[in-house]
Amino acid sequence: MSGLPTMRLRTKYLLFVSVLHVIALFLSYFVFEKNKFFFLLSEVLILISILICWQLYNQMIRPLNLLVQGADAIKDRDFNIKFVKTDTYEMDRLIEVYNQMIDQLRRERTLQQQQHFFLDKLIDHSPVGIIILDHENRIQMVNPVAKKILHAIPVEGWLLKDITHPIIEEVRILLKERQKSVTLKGGAESYKIQVSEFIDQGFPRNFVIIQELTTELLLAEKQGYGKVIRMMAHEVNNTIGPVNSILDSALQMEKDRRLDSTLGNALQVAIDRNYNLNIFMRNLADLVRLPEPDKKYMDLHELIFSVATLWSEIIKEKDIRFEFKLSPVPLIIFADQLQMEQVLINIVKNAIEAIGGNPQGIITFVTENQPKILRIIDNGNGISEAAAPFLFSPFFSTKSDGQGIGLTLIKDVLLKHEYAFYLSDNECRGAEFSINVS
Repeated sequence: MSGLPTMRLRTKYLLFVSVLHVIALFLSYFVFEKNKFFFLLSEVLILISILICWQLYNQMIRPLNLLVQGADAIKDRDFNIKFVKTDTYEMDRLIEVYNQMIDQLRRERTLQQQQHFFLDKLIDHSPVGIIILDHENRIQMVNPVAKKILHAIPVEGWLLKDITHPIIEEVRILLKERQKSVTLKGGAESYKIQVSEFIDQGFPRNFVIIQELTTELLLAEKQGYGKVIRMMAHEVNNTIGPVNSILDSALQMEKDRRLDSTLGNALQVAIDRNYNLNIFMRNLADLVRLPEPDKKYMDLHELIFSVATLWSEIIKEKDIRFEFKLSPVPLIIFADQLQMEQVLINIVKNAIEAIGGNPQGIITFVTENQPKILRIIDNGNGISEAAAPFLFSPFFSTKSDGQGIGLTLIKDVLLKHEYAFYLSDNECRGAEFSINVS
């Protein structure tokens, strides 16, 4: 009998009823020998008992089997199975409770799916980059903004420790030191990186928020120096006009008195200096008033050759040559040709100045089509660690006579085109300016 507790209830019930009626039939045999009337009566009673037992089976055991099927459905997360009442009070109460529970579970699951769908949409359309990690700090999900910030490297399914990227390295440091946030500046871009936790199935998991601060910083920065430039331009223009008029008159009088005099030369130097100052102020004003790009489809390779031709005579004088490692098919981009031409002119100018008097200077143009990338590489002196954080800051220059406008103009144009870019030391020698023109 030790095995009976492990039997199913239906088996126990049928076994009990079978044994009970077999015993009753066996005993009725002895009644048959003494009184046939009582034997027939006992047979009728046994038959009635069998019918009653069958009815009880239908009323209790079968509905219980249905509930067992319902429990299996819940285990399989199938919340669409419901049962019809059996006209038995106790079983109907149980079935009613089960049906209510199924309805509630179905509503909860629907609500959970809707919330999950809403959360996915919210993450997908978030203006900040979001990276969700699993319990092992493996990247489970990356939203489009984060992919753009990470330059579309395929990171889903990778462990943090296996990825080489400045932002991911900062995330590893934050997790290790249990810090909440850090601000990272790389080239012209600045990011605020935050690490937070949420509970998933009773266990803590981390997610990373990457907020690009570049736009806000640039806006505040441009508003600041734009106001200064407008004030300066106003004062300089109001001053240079009358001052140059007086100097021209004085210079003409001095030439009439004496053709070659020290005072005449000094007056000419002053006039030329005022002229250069006026050009400088116009350059600054152009930087503030940079128009929105007039974008059209164009072949970047043609623009590269055009800019190279423009600089061809100057690089010959400086013993510098151009190398072209271009994609075999045209690199078609959607951009403002005049603004992109100004960008390339400034990049090449900086490369020529970086090479300086170094012998056998080389400036290499490299293009790729998948994704669309332009790299301009020189074999000059590279970028110093002290200058790297300030390269794209307004009015910062490593040259003694530099105005610090070139890289600022490049940055503004490329940001208006929404092109990712980076200026860094090249692996071999010199510097590399990389632009993602996709």
